[in-house]
Amino acid sequence: MSKKTKRQSRSALTASTGAAADVPKAMKNKEYRQLIRPLHGELVQLQEWVKVTGSRVCIVFEGRDTAGKGGVIKAITERVSPRVFRVVALTAPTERERSQMYVQRYLPHLPAAGEVVIFDRSWYNRAGVERVMGFCTEEEAKHFLQIIPMVEHAIVESGVILIKYWLEVDEAEQTARLRSRIDDPRKIWKLSDLDLASYSRWYDYARARDEMFHLTDTGWAPWFVANNDDKKRGRLNIITHLLSQVPYEHIERPDVTLPERQRPHGYTAPTQPLHWIPTPY
Repeated sequence: MSKKTKRQSRSALTASTGAAADVPKAMKNKEYRQLIRPLHGELVQLQEWVKVTGSRVCIVFEGRDTAGKGGVIKAITERVSPRVFRVVALTAPTERERSQMYVQRYLPHLPAAGEVVIFDRSWYNRAGVERVMGFCTEEEAKHFLQIIPMVEHAIVESGVILIKYWLEVDEAEQTARLRSRIDDPRKIWKLSDLDLASYSRWYDYARARDEMFHLTDTGWAPWFVANNDDKKRGRLNIITHLLSQVPYEHIERPDVTLPERQRPHGYTAPTQPLHWIPTPY
């Protein structure tokens, strides 16, 4: 789909859904890179604080299909160590996991000292996709919604900083993003049968989301909702908010001076290096 066609599609969908027309222009890449650079620096500072203090941070990302969770997570982890910032994106449960207590398979992935764990979808699958698409019973979904605040209270009481985000997009933007996945060979892997099956269930998901918020938005683990119609603005807003939720401090680092490099002492490089890749660029 061309950019022009995509814009026309969004305009038509916006008109048909009654969405606001006075949407700010999409942020340019240059402005975005300028604004995210200092935020990346602060995320590194947060990382160093987590390592030094042994703190534990758990960040949950939920939201509608195509809401941009992966892009936000990539923006957060772009300049930090994967040994500290660990991303958890679980596949469908095995037969053994289906026989366990529902939250059991998530608990081993919670952060240890000096770790930040990011859940790309989490235990809230039961309140959303599983409930809407019939992968669990209504009784199982309601039981989950009753007990999960107590589970999260125990997590927080153990010393984990728990932060929950819900990413929201409007109907027109979701449709445009799904269409772009169909037409772009780089994105087709993102388009699953489940995405297509759930696309028509917009209001079922809205009702499930609203009940989830009502029952699991607690004083110890509140939900933070971010509009992500503009992905770049959404990423900047979420990272800025995330930094405000962790009481990190800048860790003083000693001045670094490169040591003197050793002399070759007769070493010479091989004249016929093996298996060098071609250099067409």
